[in-house]
Amino acid sequence: MKKKSTPTKDSTSKRKSRDYSRIFYTMWSMVLLLAIFTAGCKKDNYKGAIQGVCPVVVSADPMNAALNVVYNKVITVTFNTVMRPSTINNTTFIIMQGSTNVPGTIAPTANGAVFTFTPTVALLPFTTYTGTITNSVKDTLGSAMVSNYVWTFTTIPQLTLSSNIAADGTTAGGGTFAQASTVTVTATPATGFTFVNWTNQGVIASTSSSYQFTMAGNRALVANFKVTPPIQYSVVLSSSPAAGGTTKGSGSYKAGTSVTVTATPNAGYAFVNWTNSGAIASTSLGYQFSINGNTTLVANFKLVIPKLTLNLSSSPAAGGTTTGAGSFNTGTSVTVTAKANAGYTFANWTNNGIIVSTSSPYIFPLNANTTLVANFAAITYTLNVTAVNGTVVKNPTQATYNSGSTVQLTATPNSGYKFTSWSGDATGSTNPLTVTMNANKNITANFTASGQPLFTSIFGAFGGSAGVTNQGINTVVNGAIGTTAVATKITGFHDGLTADVYTETPLNVGLVTGGIDAAPPFPGTATKFAIATQAQADATAFYISISPANKPGGIDPGAGELGGLTLAPGVYKSASGTFKISNGDLTLDAKGDPNATWIFQTAAGLTVGIAGPAGARSIILTNGAQAKNVYWYVGSAATINAAGGGTMVGTIIANSGVTLSTAGNAVQTVLNGRAISLVASVTMVNTTVNIP
Repeated sequence: MKKKSTPTKDSTSKRKSRDYSRIFYTMWSMVLLLAIFTAGCKKDNYKGAIQGVCPVVVSADPMNAALNVVYNKVITVTFNTVMRPSTINNTTFIIMQGSTNVPGTIAPTANGAVFTFTPTVALLPFTTYTGTITNSVKDTLGSAMVSNYVWTFTTIPQLTLSSNIAADGTTAGGGTFAQASTVTVTATPATGFTFVNWTNQGVIASTSSSYQFTMAGNRALVANFKVTPPIQYSVVLSSSPAAGGTTKGSGSYKAGTSVTVTATPNAGYAFVNWTNSGAIASTSLGYQFSINGNTTLVANFKLVIPKLTLNLSSSPAAGGTTTGAGSFNTGTSVTVTAKANAGYTFANWTNNGIIVSTSSPYIFPLNANTTLVANFAAITYTLNVTAVNGTVVKNPTQATYNSGSTVQLTATPNSGYKFTSWSGDATGSTNPLTVTMNANKNITANFTASGQPLFTSIFGAFGGSAGVTNQGINTVVNGAIGTTAVATKITGFHDGLTADVYTETPLNVGLVTGGIDAAPPFPGTATKFAIATQAQADATAFYISISPANKPGGIDPGAGELGGLTLAPGVYKSASGTFKISNGDLTLDAKGDPNATWIFQTAAGLTVGIAGPAGARSIILTNGAQAKNVYWYVGSAATINAAGGGTMVGTIIANSGVTLSTAGNAVQTVLNGRAISLVASVTMVNTTVNIP
């Protein structure tokens, strides 16, 4: 009759710890599910999407209801998070004029949260455009916006000038001007012609050759001239400066006619005099004279109020530079520009803390002394660090870092390990490491075992991504078993903790006292899969730490044959690439040191025992040697006492499978240790596994 095992205090404590871990994972999963079902992001058919904070547009340039936008404006939108570029295209980032789409090219900027739309045709003057970011755009986690983002902006008006007949005269003063700014245009007749009037769409706008008005949308003015009859003389009037005032009285007159011309100063100016070819003709606003020839008069004005001042600054000062400051006449259309320095982007212009524009350049009429601040935002990046068998501290610890800033990473190994190197977006072994943030970075701190190796795991058998199989009726694992594969890859076992059965048959009966962890479907669960995944990572890391590369200097005392030897603690490496225990038992002598450690390294296989009923071989521990301090690094597969029987000792970590006895053997095989395969499966027949 099989002897019933009595749980020790340590095993009971470990079992409770595992139970608490499973409860924690279950509760955490419920919290995650609740967060997912309560998240407000737009549903996404992409299966990999993670629900969380919704992507939104935080600003647009030009901003909503912006005026006086230049025709070659590059349009930008800024999101609150890094976006998936493939979702932001001409069907989701749309600029329209009425019902017509504006063609353009779309591109992301360096930080992944800002996208630009560059029109391939110039925008129309004084035209309102509508921008739309549809709710089909997604961030890098697959979350989409809840609703469309829509805004409008209006381009700067345009003033075009022409003559009714090009040869009759010339015009000056056309161009683009800010809405509501003051504009002055002049018409100069050619020899033999006189100015008649300005017309706008056939309607007379002014009869003064020097015409001043306030900009109110696009205007197309035509300067009309007529031939001066030979018996008539022309009077041509102009203002100096043009913004100083207006004149009346120009035209054609019969010789000897009494002509009166008048000058009217604009606000802030005073009339000085009339001059003819530089000579003063009169100091009266109303000047009357008898015309006896073609006459050109200039009405001269002087400024009687100070010019207005436009001051510019940058915030922060290191963010960028500005141009366009100075002194200007009242009503002048001024243009200011902001240029971001490396590591910054332009955000907006503010006046007394109020945003007045998100465009650079920004064009507006100057009607008062004004101070504008160009605000710049630092480009930020993320820094993710990973550490297994140790920890890494970031200084400073922040969610994001400004472009060009530095972060110090300090790696601290766990007990029994030492820091060896950085990998990912960093190299070398300098510790602490100073990282300059010029991009999003992912850095891993690598640690290797130092001194006495110590591997702890709840798993007595672990079958990587292939599973664990029992082919006997008397198999007991005093611990847990697991795989990162689906639960159907566990066969011939039942879970002593949950009573779940894993393809157990009358001929394949295996008891697992410490639980079974595998991926769904049931009885596998997401929580169990997470435990198994971590176990795979831990085993792989330890496997690497005891490899010849990290534990060099191993000797081969028996040319690959360990049977019949007595070995002191140390590292042993097979010169031929294969270890076997066939010429008798292997004895491990600790010489009184309970921390004595043995590491056996084989690039290929490990074989214990020989064929036949008496072919079982064992490992004998003497003078304080402990099974927990014996490790087997196996490059391919391990086969332990294929004919059954014997006692194997130590943690076996094989790359390509572990076999404990073979089908049909009734003699009990004992493993005081662990059977771990990183890739292939673990198979056992009538085997007892005791975790040390």
